[in-house]
Amino acid sequence: MQTNLADFIKNSPEGQEAEAILRACVHCGFCLATCPTYQLLGDELDSPRGRIYLIKQVLEGQPVTQKTQLHLDRCLTCRACETVCPSGVRYGRLVDIGRGIVEKQVGRTVGASAMRYALRQTLPNSGVFASLLKLGRLVRPLLPGKLKLSVPPAALTAGTWPATRHTRTMLALDGCVQPVLAPNINSAAARVLDKLDISLVKAENAGCCGAVSYHLNAQQEGLDHMRRNVDAWWPYVENKAGNGARHGVEAIVMTASGCGVTVKEYGHLLKHDPVYAEKAARISELTRDISEILAVEIGKGTPLFSNSTLNTKESKLSFHSPCTLQHGMQIRDVVEKILDTAGFELTAVPDAHLCCGSAGTYSILQPELSQRLLKNKLTALESGNPAQIVTANIGCLMHLQSGTLLPVRHWIEVLNERIEKLERA
Repeated sequence: MQTNLADFIKNSPEGQEAEAILRACVHCGFCLATCPTYQLLGDELDSPRGRIYLIKQVLEGQPVTQKTQLHLDRCLTCRACETVCPSGVRYGRLVDIGRGIVEKQVGRTVGASAMRYALRQTLPNSGVFASLLKLGRLVRPLLPGKLKLSVPPAALTAGTWPATRHTRTMLALDGCVQPVLAPNINSAAARVLDKLDISLVKAENAGCCGAVSYHLNAQQEGLDHMRRNVDAWWPYVENKAGNGARHGVEAIVMTASGCGVTVKEYGHLLKHDPVYAEKAARISELTRDISEILAVEIGKGTPLFSNSTLNTKESKLSFHSPCTLQHGMQIRDVVEKILDTAGFELTAVPDAHLCCGSAGTYSILQPELSQRLLKNKLTALESGNPAQIVTANIGCLMHLQSGTLLPVRHWIEVLNERIEKLERA
């Protein structure tokens, strides 16, 4: 695609990156068939190709309107288009650049700005989020039906976190909302890794990965979250954290794929920061989804499972692969193979490549489209009559649970229970 960027952007790092992405696009249209919003709305401006044209116009200095902003806001950033693009267009990165510029030029209403500010101040701050959630749960019985469903019930308490006792050590990102909503996810991961002679540790000062602020166009705020995590993790990378390990941690483990896809991009997002560029690149290099860790260990012949065939209804699962896992990190059929090895029966999920509608804050800011996607996704997930639904991202987990009576859990929790059941057998 030919471009002629305007003076305000063409010599900046973002402008040069955007131009390279635009030039890679051959407007073939492969992306249209995989775009959830295009399928729902049938408007090309609500497709990746249409949004690329809009961003191109913005970067070339043409007038920017609220209509431009609306079409960019409707994008889930699911990145399904990247999976099928024959030219390797990095659409997700381009839409971040475009949204940031449009935000500065068009602005938002006071109400919309206040909502986005509140989300940025609440979700990344686990203390504030926990307090508000506790209040919401207190008044939950008094709320009307739809609003009541938006307040998740109290989660099960976290299981035991094994003591640090192995030579092999890995870091866990606690995250922001996950420790409040589902504290057992990371402790279940720690227990599974402990059985592989790997200790999972946490860095106290690490928190939100930065995705919430960054994707709400407060990009500098998001980068600050990223820098804070780099600072918190670096002593563990250098083996100066005093955690008893003989060497620096060998991986930074993600149990939320939404965080994982962001941390894997720290190196790219901070590459122009002279202080953090090198460290951020190393952090991204070390980052692994928990499924990647287990796949490698199982591939070594590690005896994690035994007697692994269950012929009970409880073993029938439907797996929702989050967009951040299958499209963002390009990790596909890995979790499924682990669960199959553990003896679970996985149901077929039609259109498994499509987004569930959670997409970070999308379910809050675009509720109508989000609910339509949720309904379609649950129809697909429930079509095989599973006993429960499992997924790999806390946002997807809570969003799916709001629309179904089936239990929805993180797959690592279910796997941990399976291993412990086999040990007792």
